[in-house]
Amino acid sequence: MGIELWVQQVMRRTGNRKLSLVAVALALLTGCGLVSRDEVARMPSPDGRVEAVLMETNGGATTSFGYEVHVVEKGRPASDQVAQLYGAVRNENAYGANLKWISDNELVVEYLEARDQTLGRASVSVAGRAIKVSLRSGVSDPTAPAGGMLYNLERTRGGGSK
Repeated sequence: MGIELWVQQVMRRTGNRKLSLVAVALALLTGCGLVSRDEVARMPSPDGRVEAVLMETNGGATTSFGYEVHVVEKGRPASDQVAQLYGAVRNENAYGANLKWISDNELVVEYLEARDQTLGRASVSVAGRAIKVSLRSGVSDPTAPAGGMLYNLERTRGGGSK
């Protein structure tokens, strides 16, 4: 699963043909390697056995950032996508979303607003247990720095900017 799931759901849910075409274009560009896809956050569950992973996609200047949410066993690569956000922001200047564990078995993805959001799987089995996943819009993070999440991650690591 991945961007393909999101494209299918956007095309089904919206009558907006232009948005559907953007989704298809992003899927094609991702397949050709023209869209970057980078891990920007990894948050362990309270017991440390499961991790929520946030991937940021970037198709360049004419697109917004996309965010994929994955839930995996500790230390595993992002593979089990449960949600997709497009154009999500944490405050009026910061793109992205925050991963918040409510308990060992419940993950909430918080963001202020998004152009499109898709919860592909409200429950996923990881490390032998069911993890409930939900999206929560309307949550502002005034501490989030301006810009994309990868850009800020690289700045704090001293890696420069893209």
